[in-house]
Amino acid sequence: MSGVSGTLLEIRDVAMRFGGVVALAGVSFDVGRREICGLIGPNGSGKTTLFNCISGIYRSTAGSIRFDGHLLTGAKRHRMIGYGIGRTFQNLALFRSMSVRENILVGAHHFGRAGFIASALRAPGARAEEASARRRLSTVLDMLELGAFAEHLVASLPFATQKRVELARALISAPQLLLMDEPAGGLNHSEVDQLAELIRAIRDRMAISILLVEHHMNLVMRVSDRVVALEFGSKIADGSPATVQSDPEVIRAYLGGGVHAKAA
Repeated sequence: MSGVSGTLLEIRDVAMRFGGVVALAGVSFDVGRREICGLIGPNGSGKTTLFNCISGIYRSTAGSIRFDGHLLTGAKRHRMIGYGIGRTFQNLALFRSMSVRENILVGAHHFGRAGFIASALRAPGARAEEASARRRLSTVLDMLELGAFAEHLVASLPFATQKRVELARALISAPQLLLMDEPAGGLNHSEVDQLAELIRAIRDRMAISILLVEHHMNLVMRVSDRVVALEFGSKIADGSPATVQSDPEVIRAYLGGGVHAKAA
């Protein structure tokens, strides 16, 4: 891994129940600073549930989640960007009638601290935030090669380009941790190759950590410094890509474990 020093995200004994269904059964692992950590598992293993616990959509039934030493468990969803956590989603959540530039700046708006009244009155703090957002916009447009599409309506763009727009929106807030939920979904082989290069480039250029949920095993094993495998809500492996890929429990889970009737 590249320049990893210390732990950024600590997940300890996290459990999640939906009525009588156990979606997570005491999961623990860490994500280091500037580390790309792949989170894998068959359908129903608890990957998305864990993502939703980290990003504040769900409140875990038990256990704790700490980010940069701060307790996230129970924190409100809208606070996550301010803490330094960005996220992309399996299903695109873009404003299709807005331009690429406007969609990306939505991410900067949620990050701002000046407040609505200050912004409306063009107070100095709001003006400074706006200037900072536009500088960050230029950076992410360049890094994700979206500059030529900045004024295009999102709905007019190919799917792969729309996925980069959503990624840019997550990155404009300059997060310390980026949660990527199935970023390769719907992409062809060539686009997945480009995505692999981009994920590495984002980590290196922005010096951030990335937690990646992905079914595309080739992508996970190529880009991850470490991989965590889940099955039926429990951790079954944690280590280097080579170690996890050859783990008998992981092989069994994918080749002979079947699909369990639990929450994704």
